[in-house]
Amino acid sequence: MNTTTATAIIPFSGTYDLNDVQILLKPSRILVTPVAEKEQLIQSGAVHYSEMLSSESVPDQRYMRLYRVALTRNASRLKMDIHHLARRIGNRPETSKECVVISLARAGTPIGVLLKRELERTGITAHHYSVSVIRGRGIDENALRYIKERHGTDTAVFVDGWTGKGAITKQLVESLEASDLAFKPFLAVVADPAGCAHLAATTEDYVIPSGLLNGIVSGLISRSVLNDTVVGNGDFHACRFMSEHADHDISTEFIECIEAAPFDPSRHADWNHSRAKVAKERCEQLLADLMSETGIDDVNRIKPGIAEATRAILRRVPDRLYVSDLNDPEIQHLVHLAVQSEVPVEERELSTYRAVTIIKKVGGDQE
Repeated sequence: MNTTTATAIIPFSGTYDLNDVQILLKPSRILVTPVAEKEQLIQSGAVHYSEMLSSESVPDQRYMRLYRVALTRNASRLKMDIHHLARRIGNRPETSKECVVISLARAGTPIGVLLKRELERTGITAHHYSVSVIRGRGIDENALRYIKERHGTDTAVFVDGWTGKGAITKQLVESLEASDLAFKPFLAVVADPAGCAHLAATTEDYVIPSGLLNGIVSGLISRSVLNDTVVGNGDFHACRFMSEHADHDISTEFIECIEAAPFDPSRHADWNHSRAKVAKERCEQLLADLMSETGIDDVNRIKPGIAEATRAILRRVPDRLYVSDLNDPEIQHLVHLAVQSEVPVEERELSTYRAVTIIKKVGGDQE
């Protein structure tokens, strides 16, 4: 890990307002790698996934219609889940008056924006930073050091949108336990179908609308990058700022849509530690079953959960898509992507999940 504090930081928030988030990433010029080439390099073990980026295309009109249908269907639900998360965070002694929200870039960034606003509405002083955590490489300690110098560590809560199979949760815990910065690995998410978060609103695998899109709903930032070409000893992890997609950016629009959604007092948070334990057991059993049935020997080829399954089709080389119900409105965008990419779609029992994407085997390690 780097041990030098980043200096002379120019505040960066992508296309969000700085009042909503400071993104502790280093905007950089990063050459893109074609998806097939990237997959070969990852699976051969020649290059770690975090060292490369593929270009992101703007979704077609049909996919954006499916996104907007999902947004209309689930905006109120997400709003209420954020509401319940904020209140549970406010009930913790450590964060009853002040909370430093540390979202995991980039999927956690819009969730962190919404949570910061909701915490402030409850009277809690809230700050929001978005930082990089990379499976197999760890969390950005320069970013954490930057936060610690300004706020200490006691009021920090790490935030993401969902859990897939728990890889990032595990990485977060391992990174913080190995660090001397004294941050506690407390992770709050909206949806926790893997049953591994420390706090969540639900264990149900449902469509969090921002999970259907990439940079255009995340402040136009790319996935974080960590390589020696762009990241120096004192730097934050890097990203591309995708200004070429500015005309299609809906990051602020997404936040405002959730904020404007109806408040539904009948919607209650259903997450608790008992449910999380059951979800975790079911997740582990599903992974074991899939590995046994398909002959997969690397669990990282399995991407469970609607959002992770979506990202795998958008960014990787998928082999097949499993869905629990072909007629489920929550997975129609995935079926659309699969048909576009000529990926076979199979209906099967998926336990706590609605969808799972299997990455095509090329050889070696996986992202």
